[in-house]
Parts: sequence; structure tokens; C-alpha cells
Amino acid sequence: MAKKKTEEQESQAEETSIVDQVVETVADAAGVVADVVTSGAAAIADAVTGGSSDASKKKFGKRAEKIGVVASDKMTKTVVVRVDRLIKHPTYRKYVRKRKKFMAHDEMGAKIGDKVRIVETRPMSARKRWRVVEIIQKAEL
Repeated sequence: MAKKKTEEQESQAEETSIVDQVVETVADAAGVVADVVTSGAAAIADAVTGGSSDASKKKFGKRAEKIGVVASDKMTKTVVVRVDRLIKHPTYRKYVRKRKKFMAHDEMGAKIGDKVRIVETRPMSARKRWRVVEIIQKAEL
């Protein structure tokens, strides 16, 4: 009789240990699934918002920048910036100086002769599509 009881107790102990193992395995699997779902949701949110979910880390396309010399400052809040560049002539292989003038919105107070950095922006008037972002070098008086 005592032998029968110990066999029953052993079988019950084995069953509970098996049940415990199954419960632990299921809990581990549920944790892994939760991690995968969370990372997938974050990836989907990043794809929808176009970057990381943190607002301070938003990335935008790089805007065109040019460096030139202020040629005119006679308008209010507008300067004309002359941008010089060198191009190799396709036939003669000689470097040719090209110049182009851009009208730029100026909140910085640039004067004639200042070297400035301008960046492309939304149209501000019929001919003004650039903005002065930095005065690199002041003109010598």
C-alpha cells in the first residue's frame, strides 16, 4: 500500500513538473512574440512617419547651398548675390569663369561685398527663391 502511494505521488510530481515546463515555455514564447510585435509596430510607425518616431530626429532632404558675394543691397530685406564658378570648357579644356546672380531674402543685414551662404527656399516673390543663412566674411571698408 505504501509502495502504491509513493508511485502515485511520483507520477503526480512528474505531471506537475511537466506542466510547469510547458507553462514556462509558453510564457517565454509569449514574451518573444510580444517583443517581435513591439519592434514590428515601431518599424511600421517609422515607415509611416518617414523616420524615427522622435520628433527631434526628423531628417529632411538637403537643400541646395551656394556661396557668393553680395552685389547689391538696395532693396529692403533683399540682396543680389553673385555666385562665381569655374567650368572646364568641353572642347578647349580651358577653365571658364561663369557668374550668376541670385536674389536672396536677407534678415541678417548683409552689405555690398560681404561673402554669404544662401540656401534654396520656397518662392518668396516672383524672382526670390533663396535665403541668406550666414554671413561668412564681412566686406573690408
